[in-house]
Amino acid sequence: MNKTMLQRRSGESKPFNAATPDSDAQRDRARIIHSSAFRRLQSKTQVLGVGDNDFYRTRLTHSMEVAQIGSGICEHLKRTYDDNDDISQQIPSFFQIEATCLAHDLGHPPFGHGGEVALNYHMLGHGGFEGNGQTLRILSELGEYSEQHGLDVTRRTLLGVLKYPVLHSEVQPTDLTEDSPLNAFKPPKSIHDDEEDVLHWVLEEFSQHDRDKFRTKTEKNGKRRSQFKAFDTSIMELADDISYGVHDLEDALALGLVTERQWREDVLQNALDDSPLIAKADFYHDKLFSPDSRDRKHAISKLIGYLVPQITVERQQQFEHPQLDLQATLPAEAEHTLELLKRFVFKHVIRSAEVKAMEFKGQRIIMALFEALADAPEQLLQPSTLQKYQQATNPKRVICDYISGMTDHYARKQYSQLFSNGSEQA
Repeated sequence: MNKTMLQRRSGESKPFNAATPDSDAQRDRARIIHSSAFRRLQSKTQVLGVGDNDFYRTRLTHSMEVAQIGSGICEHLKRTYDDNDDISQQIPSFFQIEATCLAHDLGHPPFGHGGEVALNYHMLGHGGFEGNGQTLRILSELGEYSEQHGLDVTRRTLLGVLKYPVLHSEVQPTDLTEDSPLNAFKPPKSIHDDEEDVLHWVLEEFSQHDRDKFRTKTEKNGKRRSQFKAFDTSIMELADDISYGVHDLEDALALGLVTERQWREDVLQNALDDSPLIAKADFYHDKLFSPDSRDRKHAISKLIGYLVPQITVERQQQFEHPQLDLQATLPAEAEHTLELLKRFVFKHVIRSAEVKAMEFKGQRIIMALFEALADAPEQLLQPSTLQKYQQATNPKRVICDYISGMTDHYARKQYSQLFSNGSEQA
């Protein structure tokens, strides 16, 4: 990545410890790790409700695991393409991919997708809400390092977390009203309209052709969505998918949420013959369903060890700049195995009655908190937040920022203080 693509919004960066090629990415990584938004991930839901069990993952541990897998992918790619300068020079450094992966979930609100839907409902007509869009907002505006530019990270880090380079208003359904069913407010994958200037700045160094192409949209089943993502983003998303499909499977097994019968019916009966799940069926069955956590960890490590070395780099032949044209991909066979694992987790964990009930309850908490804060901001907002609210051109965005930054516990506590008759927790 050339020097201008490493610039921060506040101008040319200063060295971090030493003037090395990694200094910018190392500083980005440090700012993310030390940010309050990153710390709050320890009390935000990954799959199951925080506090119900000490074993399973939070958004924080998930982000750390995604960063570790992302580093492993880059190490594999550097070895694979060591003699191909056109590709090897574009592979992010370990500091760079870790910064991107550690930041990728910063914007997720309390109570997972339930909270996301509630906030998007209240932001109808006010720029919308989407967790990935909020990540960009934290990095570029809300983070505590810079008054005007948030954590003030480099263009490359912002580009890496930019999973959906389209505005909310460009892809949201046009027929939504306040009377639409709440489940219709599942956010379109996008960034908020408020961050349009950030999007322009991130893409400023690319050619006009690349900027226009990168922001093109596709339509499927009547829904519009972005079509492209950058090279670093493709690596981060693979790391995220592997963590979701494999590590969340580990949680489900440890907590007894899935059975051997479900595994056979949903995974083994649909796996390809050359999948390790079939070729080494006895090993994976015995280890994954073992009561010994070390056995499960062994099988989980083997699955990751199968997937990561399969990853290759392809050219899309769509863009002039390699950071947009190159993509990290899995071959069809490995992708099929990963999709089986992801669907298994989604069916038996994400769509389980327990998780749906938690999302519903959290959704109602966020709905009620937003309504209360919007009705009585002078009485209920913290002084610093109230000042921002009174000065904002989009006051609802300030309330949205405030609530989305809450942990699950803090949101429950605020709800209890406003709506419960004493010590009851919502």
